[in-house]
Amino acid sequence: MASDDIKNPVKLKLLAGQKTAGAFLQIPHSIPTEIFSQAGFDWLIIDMEHAAGDMGNLLGQMQAISGTGTVPFVRPPWNDDVWIKRILDTGAQGVLVPYVNTGAEAASAVAACRYPPAGVRGVAGSTRAARYGKNIKAYLESANREIIVIVAIETREAIDNLDDILAVDDLDGVFIGPMDLATNLGHLGNPGHEDVQAAFTEIEGKVLASDKFLGTLTTTWERTQECFAKGYQWLIVMQDGTALVKAANEMAGRFRDEYGDGQWQFMTF
Repeated sequence: MASDDIKNPVKLKLLAGQKTAGAFLQIPHSIPTEIFSQAGFDWLIIDMEHAAGDMGNLLGQMQAISGTGTVPFVRPPWNDDVWIKRILDTGAQGVLVPYVNTGAEAASAVAACRYPPAGVRGVAGSTRAARYGKNIKAYLESANREIIVIVAIETREAIDNLDDILAVDDLDGVFIGPMDLATNLGHLGNPGHEDVQAAFTEIEGKVLASDKFLGTLTTTWERTQECFAKGYQWLIVMQDGTALVKAANEMAGRFRDEYGDGQWQFMTF
């Protein structure tokens, strides 16, 4: 692979002002990852904050995505240099760093994703990201430029410090975490509350006026269309686990509605 071949297609789209969509992968296994990779999303984001996966699961999921044209992102467990370094070494081309509340914390997240002198990421040429040593020069030359760094705004403190966060050089995007933000504002699990929606509007105004892109999680196609119309560019439009739950419940519900609960009695113990 030549050095000029290492490009992040999602970054090119975002810089061009285009819309991108992806899905959360919270089932730590290669099979659902492969299924979603073949669906045609711009990117997929593997969740390591709330899902049960470890680095071994992550490697298998990265391998399942490889070759599909889908760009792999990861949400690390925390804003931690070591976790981010290991995640990037597996081949992630973007990270969504949770619970970033200040400009200094945003700068730390960026530094963790950049090789010196721009950051503090440790250098190793034997990683999967560098094709186990076969593509060291090309990877090292492109990584700082191509890896996307997104920070999650999930608290009132983060909103109050948003100007400082947006001033961080090399930060690419800002993500609004609906559930955490709602809970932090005193409305547990209720992102539709008017106070939370007002906070959304406040964040949207500042981010969309900046040079950073804006992202969030949407749960319906109508909400997805609404966010894209406002100027969002990076939307998580579905989740693997919740999609499976919804499909299973709908099919089981239709069966019970048509044929009755008695059909299920043989399954009881």
